[in-house]
Amino acid sequence: MNHPREYGSDQQRRTYINSHMSELHPVMKKLRQLMETHPRGFIMSDPNPIMVLSNMLKLAAAKKCIEVGVFTGYSSLAWALSMPEDGKVVACDISTEYTDIGKPFWKEAGVDHKIDLRIAPAVETLQSLIESEESGTFDFIYVDGDKLNADVIYELSLKLLRTNGIIAFDNSFMHGHLLKPEDEDERQDVSVIRKLNVKIQQDSRVAAVMLDVADGVYVCRKN
Repeated sequence: MNHPREYGSDQQRRTYINSHMSELHPVMKKLRQLMETHPRGFIMSDPNPIMVLSNMLKLAAAKKCIEVGVFTGYSSLAWALSMPEDGKVVACDISTEYTDIGKPFWKEAGVDHKIDLRIAPAVETLQSLIESEESGTFDFIYVDGDKLNADVIYELSLKLLRTNGIIAFDNSFMHGHLLKPEDEDERQDVSVIRKLNVKIQQDSRVAAVMLDVADGVYVCRKN
């Protein structure tokens, strides 16, 4: 039987998929609605992969999580809501400009006590966690920032993750750039992620799958 190679446009598929998700938590929905009118709202994580990963956290009974790149805290909120009362999200960002927008929503949802916001370069925060003897104790790490240091973040994350812990990289397609052949004038951040994607696929330390959702999410389980 012959099947079409394409099943609608990307936008048609995304609209259909997102319209068939379970309802978002009311506070998450409220934050999304606020950011719809914000000039930088377009960089907020897509709800579909966040829902997928939130379900993974619940299935794994995750209690310790790291997020690299907080923006307005939408995904941090999702992880905190997915964990028990004694759960902890170490949220890494380099500025309070956008995290200050999200903080009241964390409080409104009753999860602000679970989120430990660290304003510093992510590499420094991850190294400090290793120095604090927290290697091998984290269940989940979500990387949605600091693309230029993505390889270093990957290596540090593998040290911090427990066996069978998950690391997920957002923007694995780099806004479609990685779906095209490499260009000699390619931006440095695109080149870094291109190389990291190849490295992960060949890395025996993880079992990895790239999800065709939003801008691509590379999900890796530590062996």
